[in-house]
Amino acid sequence: MKSIEELYKRALELKNKGMSDKEISTELHLSVNTVTWLLSKEFLKEGAVQDVKIGWRSVGVFGSRMISIAEIMSDIIREEMNKNSFEVDSILGIAINGIPYATLVSYLMDKELIVYRPHPARKEGVFSSNFASVEGKRVVIIDDVASTGETMRRTITDVTKEGGKPVLCVLLASKMSVNDLNGVPVRSLIRTQVIGGS
Repeated sequence: MKSIEELYKRALELKNKGMSDKEISTELHLSVNTVTWLLSKEFLKEGAVQDVKIGWRSVGVFGSRMISIAEIMSDIIREEMNKNSFEVDSILGIAINGIPYATLVSYLMDKELIVYRPHPARKEGVFSSNFASVEGKRVVIIDDVASTGETMRRTITDVTKEGGKPVLCVLLASKMSVNDLNGVPVRSLIRTQVIGGS
């Protein structure tokens, strides 16, 4: 129970700083439903938790550890390219946590870097003009954790609207049970699954 109480305190702290439930869910690696559940203090009542928290701070505090993860991601991308006969022009990082991995993968694979920032309230996100454009590019989308796949789906839609072609999504960890989103294959280093419950 202590860890749930700590999550509640952290979620409340972020809420008091003006963050939306969606932004809090991204920060804490929880689904939006879990954040809403925490903030409503439903955890004080009887019932099973319906989410899994993914923490990767022990990797994220050192660039040397992150480059090792990026090497695995790059290997997965090359494997998919060979298996499914496609090429890649650009690596897209979803803000905030997908950007460092995408940066390292783009370096390792000598590909362009695209930075995408989903908007918490609107459907459309923003592509940073300081990095590569999407138009006419075959794009690998990278993020750290996907809970429901909502952010990844929005990214796929926005890449397509801007004239790009999403060819693969790569995640550090996935809480989803699907192998593709909007027809784009999804690969993750780790897949979590809640088994059992009441």
